[in-house]
Amino acid sequence: MATIYTWDCKTVDVYPTEGANTDVVYNVHWRLTGTSDQLDPAGNAYSVTNIGTEMIDTSDITNFIPIEDVTNAEVTAWVEASMGAEQVTALEASIQSAIDLLITPTSITMQIGGGE
Repeated sequence: MATIYTWDCKTVDVYPTEGANTDVVYNVHWRLTGTSDQLDPAGNAYSVTNIGTEMIDTSDITNFIPIEDVTNAEVTAWVEASMGAEQVTALEASIQSAIDLLITPTSITMQIGGGE
């Protein structure tokens, strides 16, 4: 069983001006989605999404990229660097645990029928 993790870091908060730069990204609204290669009974991949925000350090900008040239991949790299490998690994593990529970639930909710 394999899970693919996909970052969506396309929504950002910016400082209109900071030093000589304009539209400086300082906060990222991210979504991390894990999609399993296993399919549910309807043929859909099991998928879980975690969302959050991550503040980006703007105190020492050396290679400024204008907002119109910033890509999702670049912002994802900023978020992962800001979080650190340990937190990224923990997020992925949390998503994987949630997918595992979807595939093999340890509890389910049912309604009973009865003579009432």
